[in-house]
Amino acid sequence: MQARGFLALRSSWHRSSLFLTLASGLALACGPAPEEEAPLTAQSAAALSDAPRLTATTELVTNGTFGNGAVAPWWNNASTQVRVENGRLRVDVAGTANLWDAIIGQSGIPLVSGKAYTLSFKASASSNFTVRTTVQQESAPYTSVLTQQFSVTTTSQQFSFPLTSSLSTSQGQVTFQLGGRSAAATFFLDDISLTTDGTTQPPPGGSGPIAMTSGFYVDPNSGAAGWVRANGGDSRASRIQASIASKPGARWFGNWSGDIGAAVSGYVAAADAADKLPVLVAYNIPGRDCGSHSAGGAGSPEAYRAWISAFATAIGNRPAVVIIEPDAVAQLDCLKTDSERQVRLGLLRYATEQLRDKAVNTWTYLDGGNARWIGADTMAQRLDSAGVKNIRGFALNVSNFYTTAESNPYGTSVSNALSSRYGYTKAFAVDTSRNGNGSNGEWCNPGGRKLGVTSQVSTGTGAELLLWVKSVGESDGNCGIAPGAAAGQFSPDLAIRLIDGT
Repeated sequence: MQARGFLALRSSWHRSSLFLTLASGLALACGPAPEEEAPLTAQSAAALSDAPRLTATTELVTNGTFGNGAVAPWWNNASTQVRVENGRLRVDVAGTANLWDAIIGQSGIPLVSGKAYTLSFKASASSNFTVRTTVQQESAPYTSVLTQQFSVTTTSQQFSFPLTSSLSTSQGQVTFQLGGRSAAATFFLDDISLTTDGTTQPPPGGSGPIAMTSGFYVDPNSGAAGWVRANGGDSRASRIQASIASKPGARWFGNWSGDIGAAVSGYVAAADAADKLPVLVAYNIPGRDCGSHSAGGAGSPEAYRAWISAFATAIGNRPAVVIIEPDAVAQLDCLKTDSERQVRLGLLRYATEQLRDKAVNTWTYLDGGNARWIGADTMAQRLDSAGVKNIRGFALNVSNFYTTAESNPYGTSVSNALSSRYGYTKAFAVDTSRNGNGSNGEWCNPGGRKLGVTSQVSTGTGAELLLWVKSVGESDGNCGIAPGAAAGQFSPDLAIRLIDGT
């Protein structure tokens, strides 16, 4: 087991004021059903797109108004019949079990990684039901840059979804997936538009929350920062300030955080005011750490669902990076029954869905253990069961010591296993807070470890983000070289030894 010390915008984005609707999972034209997404109403969709429309836009959809009475180049599958009626596209949908069993779309749409786009349209139906729209690759693996469900009624409503492409392809497509109900229905579309202003977001590897902010946020109330303020006369204070307290790192949230909505909102608001990107760790799963040094968590599945829902809601449209539940996936083996394991996987899926749907400018990573814990193929199966398809990806080496050079091949193997088993890949992040000297095989306050590279966007292959996730200088528990320090307690001696690598 791996102990965790439990530490504990809308950004004034002057570049374009767009909000990114993140959809890291893949939308497949065929294949296993994805987890259900919370439908948006026209009103909530409008709330996501309150930024002003771009000027000098380029239109990428052809015949989006159906003004010439023709359907082409829009296509449809066998479960739908299409025609132009009263200047709009009429789609008659047969009853089907899955959303993608009844689909219309337009292909051959060019997409450029890092560019901002807006998909907009008017829609109504013969009865109230849910539709899913995607912007994605038109062929396998159908990588999606937007996957969004919305609710239609008998009254025509305007919908608008901003996005930033994470891929470059000349073979993109816009789809509307209309199945998933037993009864036949009629769906109407008009004024379909996919526009871009032609500019590319500048930061390296940058899109979404990276592009919306000017670097990672330094937590002014980290354990290290608090100790320095309280011990300014200590000979170690200046070194700890320079090497740790002044560096960006994650803040952990759990059952010690009080009102979770207020705690999270306050933290991301402070980062927003500084135009910086906050990193948050959600660490409140029931049965946390299998009863070891960081035991605790929500008292029931119901309490956890309420907690993580409030967590995601509090982030809202503001940019953030979130790590979901360190160790929860890798420690499935410590749960005694399959029923307990399924409950945990269900809670993790719920967490991914909440962050996907409510924290739309957040890159979320589900913890995936470390390079020497669980085999890559097994980890891929667990991550898929836990909902990784819903979010940006997975995190490795959280609170551990394995080098980035060792973590990268493992992360690539996990992503490749996701691809071979389920048809999609995922990005990953690596915790570099204490991996400067690698691991000696111990995990609880081992000696001889050293700080790793500070939080940054990776420009090489492997991890896309290198982050200080562990709160540096805080104890893993009453063990190792800090036998008198409880989990989460800041130790200046630990901090100095991490600085020196001793």
